[in-house]
Amino acid sequence: MTSTQPAADALRSLAARLQRLEAAQGVQNTLARYMQLCDQPCVDRAFPQLPDLFTDDAVWEGVGPLYAGKFGRHVGPAAIAAFVGSYLAPSPHFKRNLHFLTSHQITVADDGAGARGQWLMLQLSTYGAGGSEAITARLDVDFRPGPDGRWLIAHFRTERLECVPWNDVTAREDAA
Repeated sequence: MTSTQPAADALRSLAARLQRLEAAQGVQNTLARYMQLCDQPCVDRAFPQLPDLFTDDAVWEGVGPLYAGKFGRHVGPAAIAAFVGSYLAPSPHFKRNLHFLTSHQITVADDGAGARGQWLMLQLSTYGAGGSEAITARLDVDFRPGPDGRWLIAHFRTERLECVPWNDVTAREDAA
């Protein structure tokens, strides 16, 4: 062993740690863009659109007793974008929709070939038919790097935890 071997090992270790940190940030960026598109659909082609965020074989599904039957399972970027797009505000379903993510845990595979993240999500929704709800859900999402290096969603699972009514902001806006 040469005297430079420990330095080379330290450099490789540091590079691997940096790669995992950058991957975790890329995962966060992808999910943040997904939520941005769910809250405020935007067709600015300078930024990835909904289908661009998924792998070719991606799966999006509701899981658990409250979401498995309601949301089902959708495979492929086009099917996922069509399903999710049918809920995007403004629509007959949602008048307004806001997603907040917290308590994330991201694990990147040592070889950099994949990552998995879990988040708690708070969704504040005002419905086209009236009324508003605060929904909490657990998101469990698998990611893979795409050909351009961006992290893409490979398997998106959402499970509702709680749903409670909240004050209808539309009523306050109309009264003003």
